[in-house]
Amino acid sequence: MKRVYVNEDWCLGCHLCEYNCAYANSGLDDMVKALKGKPVFANVHIEEADGITYAVSCRHCKDPLCVRSCIAGAISIEDGAVKIDREKCVGCLTCVLVCPYGAVAAGANGAAQKCELCLANSCGSPACVKGCPNNAIVYEER
Repeated sequence: MKRVYVNEDWCLGCHLCEYNCAYANSGLDDMVKALKGKPVFANVHIEEADGITYAVSCRHCKDPLCVRSCIAGAISIEDGAVKIDREKCVGCLTCVLVCPYGAVAAGANGAAQKCELCLANSCGSPACVKGCPNNAIVYEER
């Protein structure tokens, strides 16, 4: 299965992946309307440490701790991708605590959110990959 991978040597720390992700998952057709003056809740986020920047994204684990720990049964695996049903999520955020990669976060409405590879929106491939100006983020099978 294809997954998102990051080459931290190429990451500029520009945060464009976050903006493209938030826009792609907003459901709106205009980036300015989707993001201007609003907090950005992206499913990918940039971390910076010791002069290295890199995008953190869900690894879509084969045996994900987040799925096993979800008390509401809101997290499942569909076609190899780990997905969150925000209607079922009760906002306990246990998944945030157990994710070894820090890829799950609280969303705008208190429900957990994470990368779902843009499979539910019309991007065709992850928006973070398309929006990375330095090709530091790739979507490939390894």
